[in-house]
Amino acid sequence: MPKGRYSLHDPHDHTPLAEEHFHCAPGPHGWRYVAQLTAHTPASGAHAHGTGPAVPDPADGPEHLGSVDLTLDDLGRPLRLELHSGGWQVRGGALDGVTWVRTDPVGEEATEGTVAAHAFTGNSPAFLVATARLLRLTTTSPPTRVRLVSFTGQALAPRTLDQQWALRTSETHATDNGPLTVDEYLVGDVETGEQHTVHLAGDVVLSAPGVELEDLETPPTRFTD
Repeated sequence: MPKGRYSLHDPHDHTPLAEEHFHCAPGPHGWRYVAQLTAHTPASGAHAHGTGPAVPDPADGPEHLGSVDLTLDDLGRPLRLELHSGGWQVRGGALDGVTWVRTDPVGEEATEGTVAAHAFTGNSPAFLVATARLLRLTTTSPPTRVRLVSFTGQALAPRTLDQQWALRTSETHATDNGPLTVDEYLVGDVETGEQHTVHLAGDVVLSAPGVELEDLETPPTRFTD
């Protein structure tokens, strides 16, 4: 069961956004990913000398920003999704496309949505693994288009988008823990034409725009089907 920590940042100006402490594993339904998001710990020192803004006491622990809980079925479809951010909450799953309920911080307004899409996406690296699991591409597969509903930002605002995925290479490397297969995907935004590269090893993201794998306590799980 992989367990570790990602750092998330703005892919354009590299502004730190959060740290995502995760664990994931295959389960009875397919695959599950659970994570807690915390704020980046700011550099200390400036306030101690009276030259900068107050720095939170490390003893208080990092600020909690939200959470991710995603379960896929055996085919890679989102069986259950629950997101929390800034008091906002989204619960969703695959039903007549994808369906969700988004609740405001006060809990007085719940907005339902249904879109003829294949799955969900967002800032969490979990969604990259989920999309790759859904598509199950090979290096001989043609570029494949997929429609996703994205939840991003503190308010988890929904947006429907189309991406195109292609598996460019799949290479196996020898490691101390045994062979490690790294898949390189080319992912494009159909609307803007912007493309980027994503590297996955099983159910762990090694690199992607806005994502850095900072710590991994146990090896990735390699999907075999």
